[in-house]
Amino acid sequence: MRPLMIAACLALTTAVAFADEPKQEPAATTTAATPAPAAATPAALKGDAAAGKQLIYTCQGCHGITGYKNAYPSYHVPRIGGQSEQYLLNALTEYKKGTRKHPTMQAQAQSFSDQDIANIAAYLSSLK
Repeated sequence: MRPLMIAACLALTTAVAFADEPKQEPAATTTAATPAPAAATPAALKGDAAAGKQLIYTCQGCHGITGYKNAYPSYHVPRIGGQSEQYLLNALTEYKKGTRKHPTMQAQAQSFSDQDIANIAAYLSSLK
């Protein structure tokens, strides 16, 4: 049963990664007179818990099972509901950048935008 759950999580990850996103028009070129705006960092984004609730369906496959342990390598999967919002922002951002190592979590985080990560952190931190 566990290989089926892992395959389903990977399939969902792939589906999310390749979901149609609205196409953006190329930004107008900037000149020295008009500097480019600073990129928003995940910590600077305001998370929307309602939007985050819609994004955590794949997280529940591992983090929503009480006492779940991964088969190999054997480790306890942490409970993320009620965790600090800043911790969740940092962890997901580090997985996305590849500075925090875990293949499944890296694949999950890379499928999310910075705003998605802020929304997920806002929702999960609101749980008790």
